Amino acid sequence: MTSAPTAAVEATLGGSVETVERLDGGMVGDVFRVELADGRVTVAKTGEHDLSTEGRMLSSLAAESDLPVPEVYHSDADLLCIEYVEGESTITPAVERDAARQLADLHRVEGRAFGFPFDTLTGPVPQPNPWTERWIPFYRDQRVRSICDRASQAGTLSDELAARVERACADFESLLTEPEAPALLHGDAWRTNLLTDGQRVTAFLDPACYYGHPEIELAYVDWTETFGDAFFERYRRERGVELAGFFDRRRFVYRLYPLLVHVHLFGGQYRAELAETLGCLGY
Repeated sequence: MTSAPTAAVEATLGGSVETVERLDGGMVGDVFRVELADGRVTVAKTGEHDLSTEGRMLSSLAAESDLPVPEVYHSDADLLCIEYVEGESTITPAVERDAARQLADLHRVEGRAFGFPFDTLTGPVPQPNPWTERWIPFYRDQRVRSICDRASQAGTLSDELAARVERACADFESLLTEPEAPALLHGDAWRTNLLTDGQRVTAFLDPACYYGHPEIELAYVDWTETFGDAFFERYRRERGVELAGFFDRRRFVYRLYPLLVHVHLFGGQYRAELAETLGCLGY
């Protein structure tokens, strides 16, 4: 078990540490609730991967939107200290409707193109974000092909599955649509990355942000079964969008990216699910 970063927090934030409590963390790093003697409370994360990117993503979301994210107190490669926010991951219909409202507001923030000012991460996996004028080439090349190549080179994706993914990529122009404008995305909005009070989402954690098509965010919510009808009904009203074609086919095209990430990181059942999704699409 990783030891608590007591000395690092004291050196970074000043003051002495009073208590340390291990929290449930994500796939990147160990997470602790740290209370200092002067009453300040922070969440401290340590890990093997560069944590400065997570800090930059949280700060970017705070600067560019009203999405509730923890304030960043300190961020470097080895230590991330952020605001401690009370809450659980309980999902209720009221939480679903609030999440829909908040994500709809986030998706109204427009970028100059698809991409981001810097490369981001989804978990420990790099997300390349070169500014790209059209969404479909960005999704194909910087998301699906990027992780497909990474997984193939690492030996976590079979040649047969990689070939099927590539056949699908060749048809993305006919399978997908271009959005009206590049929208700011959280990128990893699912149950374990949410803090709620039973009525609303009090904080969105662990982003994987960039400017993209809002449908990829919705597809991830759908794939992870984080929210259901209450969310999508409210989102439709907030954004005034028609999601029939999305549910019929496009959501499955957008599943390819998180499935490839999970195949690369975890293998197992995700290989079968990737094959099933490709088969559903006709590949």
